[in-house]
Amino acid sequence: MLPVVVVHGGAGHIPKERSDLSTSGVCSAVRSAYALLQGGGSSLDAVVEAVLLLENNPSFNAGCGSVLNMKGEVEMDALVMDGKTLSSGAVSAVRNVANPIQLARLVMDKTSHAFLTAEGASQFARSMGVPEVPQESLITEYSRMRWKKKLAPDANPVECQMGKMGTVGAVAVDTDGNVACATSTGGMLNKMEGRVGDTPCIGSGGYADNMSGAVSTTGHGEAIMKVTLARHILFHVEQGQSAEAASDLGLAHMKSRVGGLGGVVTVDPQGNWAARFSSRQMAWAAAQKDTLHYGLYTGEHFTQIIEDHRA
Repeated sequence: MLPVVVVHGGAGHIPKERSDLSTSGVCSAVRSAYALLQGGGSSLDAVVEAVLLLENNPSFNAGCGSVLNMKGEVEMDALVMDGKTLSSGAVSAVRNVANPIQLARLVMDKTSHAFLTAEGASQFARSMGVPEVPQESLITEYSRMRWKKKLAPDANPVECQMGKMGTVGAVAVDTDGNVACATSTGGMLNKMEGRVGDTPCIGSGGYADNMSGAVSTTGHGEAIMKVTLARHILFHVEQGQSAEAASDLGLAHMKSRVGGLGGVVTVDPQGNWAARFSSRQMAWAAAQKDTLHYGLYTGEHFTQIIEDHRA
């Protein structure tokens, strides 16, 4: 069953003309992360690699392609967690970094802290030699167009959040049975400056513990935080529920209790996995036993054989 990696590209409604880009993006991220795992890499390296590739893909709301806040600027959040030691690293409201997930990993590896924010995170990035990038390099035409549209006085708020390519995330189990999660986002379209959602918050945007499994979430950040969705799902796993049943129970609880929609990718230490969502769509992909699994709509599940290039 091991290794396994599962990736999501965000829950919500993805316009038809962009859905193919989302699907191919999550599939290629999963392939890279799986190759790393097959080569003996750790689950931690694999989830960071998957999320890094999605941050670099302008089709997703993370890194390059992040949505803009009220002032038309990018502020990004990210979290990584190691299920073996429960070590974690997170950053929030970072602006001039191409890959917030790498910065979160550095917070975990190079400081005694778990979470750095805004200017402090930027200073830390500089001290670690992380190159600063101009805001413009993170802003796509699509993001700017949607920002302008949302600012229009006659804007329909539902329609504006429709094309919201969500948060990206990954969970994995390596051949040693260690689990890890990583999540990264540009946040919510036209959010207030300084708004931080669920993504960098341990237990909400993600959680990883070798005793139970790993989860990465996506959806309405404020709702996810209210129910600490990632940790909530792992409580169900600890009670004996399968990864899939636990994911469904967590999402159902969030919907009934606070009216929130979202999606998750979940793994347990044995390699059982799930990609579940209560929103209309969620681009997801998984790799296990040399097979690629992927889907976008509820009930959709395609498979493909992964060729082994390690000759």
